[in-house]
Amino acid sequence: MKMHMIIRRFAGAFILLSLVLAHYHSPYWLWFTAFVGFNLLQSSFTCFCPLEIVLKKLGVGKE
Repeated sequence: MKMHMIIRRFAGAFILLSLVLAHYHSPYWLWFTAFVGFNLLQSSFTCFCPLEIVLKKLGVGKE
């Protein structure tokens, strides 16, 4: 699987999880949603993604 697809799936899962946690646990989880959104936005400009670095070190996404 391509790296950008893995990153999109992680981002989507993190956003949905944080929204569920904000609804049922604490609204402070929305800060995590904002962090993921900001990280997606900045990576579109800088091509720097911390998750990509971590996944590469773990050997994920190699074809």
